Amino acid sequence: MSDTFKDFDGLRALVTGGASGLGRATAELLAARGAAVAVLDRDITAVDKPLRGYAADVTDDETVRAAVAAAVADLGGLDILVNNAGIGAQGTVADNDDAEWHRVLDVNVIGMVRVTRAALPALRASEHAAVVNTCSIAATAGLPQRALYSASKGAVQSLTLAMAADHIREGIRVNCVNPGTADTPWIGRLLDRADDPAAERAALEARQPTGRLVSAEEVAGAVAYLASPLSGATTGTALAVDGGMQGLRLRPAGQ
Repeated sequence: MSDTFKDFDGLRALVTGGASGLGRATAELLAARGAAVAVLDRDITAVDKPLRGYAADVTDDETVRAAVAAAVADLGGLDILVNNAGIGAQGTVADNDDAEWHRVLDVNVIGMVRVTRAALPALRASEHAAVVNTCSIAATAGLPQRALYSASKGAVQSLTLAMAADHIREGIRVNCVNPGTADTPWIGRLLDRADDPAAERAALEARQPTGRLVSAEEVAGAVAYLASPLSGATTGTALAVDGGMQGLRLRPAGQ
């Protein structure tokens, strides 16, 4: 990315789950392109300049409101919210108990509600307000052993559309990115627990038409596209960043 490409100059952004993985890559890209960026995460010890860290758990409304208020005050307003904080889950509908369903939905869905609700007053005051939610290919493709995770991300995609409709006349655009399997710390931990990590990684790579995992930087680039003032006509959109997994149906190699 050229140092002269500064489409976020003068804008203020908040990225949840921004201390690592997709959120960290997004926060760093927005900062490189001119934004003042606040990161909201449970552990902000690894967050350093030019990013500003604010500790909060998206399942706790009180800490969310306090962290968002502090970030907005320090930034002098807010133009962009990236709802990226989320957790994974494995198994069929029979494999997770009620408590785990409540826990994952509380983070992945209601967590976005809490942060957005706290940020709305500042976003309404912005001339370039944009919200980008991190969704997943799991919202649009039936993936094995992902019932709970898929349910949460299906809710995120529907929530994105509803938010876009609710806030378009307030000048707030709302979109989501749908990554395929991304090379993140969560996937790394998943592979570490597999009986054969190399075989499991090969299987994850093979199900994407590109034959490789999606990089955090590629997802960050998609978030930046949706958040940029240059995309002012884009709202209510789910942007797939999945190596073709959603739309392509390739023949087996060699045929």
